[in-house]
Amino acid sequence: MNIKKMIDNNFRGNVYIVQDKEILCESSTGFADLANEVPNSLETKFASASAGKVFVAVGILQLIDQGKIKFDDTLGRLLDIELNNIDVDVTVKQLLNHTSGVPDYFDETIMEDYEELWIDYPNYKIRHNSDLLPLFIDKPMMYSKGEKFQYNNSGYVLLAMIIEKVTGMDFDQYLKINVFDVCDMKSTGYYELDRLPAKCAYNYIYCADTNDFRTNIFSVDVKGTGAGGAFITVKDIINFWLGLLNEKLISKELVSEMLNKQSGNGMDTEEGFYGYGVWIIDNPKGKDLAYFQGCDPGVSFLSEYNPNNGIISVLVSNYGDNVWQEMRKVREKLYE
Repeated sequence: MNIKKMIDNNFRGNVYIVQDKEILCESSTGFADLANEVPNSLETKFASASAGKVFVAVGILQLIDQGKIKFDDTLGRLLDIELNNIDVDVTVKQLLNHTSGVPDYFDETIMEDYEELWIDYPNYKIRHNSDLLPLFIDKPMMYSKGEKFQYNNSGYVLLAMIIEKVTGMDFDQYLKINVFDVCDMKSTGYYELDRLPAKCAYNYIYCADTNDFRTNIFSVDVKGTGAGGAFITVKDIINFWLGLLNEKLISKELVSEMLNKQSGNGMDTEEGFYGYGVWIIDNPKGKDLAYFQGCDPGVSFLSEYNPNNGIISVLVSNYGDNVWQEMRKVREKLYE
C-alpha cells in the first residue's frame, strides 16, 4: 500500500508514521518559508500548539515519581502566589486531568479564535508562564474543583509554574534536560518568535479578503508556556513516544496511569477521554489509543500511538491544515 497516496494532495506539512522500526510513511510538503519558497523537510521544526501539554504532564509525573510532589498536593501548598478567587485546594491531579475548575484564560467553550486574546494584551508580553497570570488570576472559578471535566489551558500554566517552583528552573530548561535530552529530541524546544533558530517553519493564516497568507506572529504567545507552544520535529516526537513507552522518563506504573482514562465522558467518541497530557480513544476491540494534539492560528498537530499494532503517527501542518481528517484515513487503512 502506498500510504502517501491516501494523504490529501493539498496537505502542507509533515506526515511521519512508523511501526516498530519500519517507516510506513515519510512525507514533507508545502513551504516552511513561503515568500522564499523554502520547502518543509523532515528536519523542519514545527510549532505544535497545545501538544506541549504532554511534556509538562511528564515533567510533573517525574516529580511525583521522585517523591518531590504528590497527586493530592494543592495549589495553596505548592505555589506562593496570590490566588485570589482560585480554590487553594485544587490538586495536582485535578490540574493534570482538567477537572480543576480554575479560570481558563482561553475558554474554548466561549472563545473561538485564539487571536482574540491579544486585542488588549499584546502577545509579545508572553515570555514566561507568569506573564499569563493577568489573563485569568482575577477571574472566578468556572466550577467547583473535581466537579467535571473541561479542557483547561490555565491549569497547565499552573503546572509549569509548579515545576519551576519545585525545581528552581524555568520549565522549558527543566524539560530540555529531563525530557528532550533523555529522548534524543535534539530539535525540540520553546523558541521565541522574534529569535527563532534555524530550520523553524513560519506558520501561515489564509486571508480570504486578499487571497494571500500572513504569518501568525501576532496571533500566538511569543514564547510557549505550560499550555503549549513547543517547536518539534516529527522524528523527535517518535523519539518521545519511544522514550515514554520504554520507561526512560517515568515509571511503568505512571506510564500506565498517563495512558489510561482519568477524566472525561467519551461522549465525543473521536475526541475520547483524557489521561494525563494525552487524549484516550476507547477501543472495545483492544487496548485504548492515546494521542496528543494542538491547534493554533496557522498550526495543527496530532500524534497518536496504537498499542495494538505498535504504530506511531505524527502529522503537523504550518498552514493549519486538517491533520484530524488525515488521521482518520490512517486509522481506517492501517488499524484493521
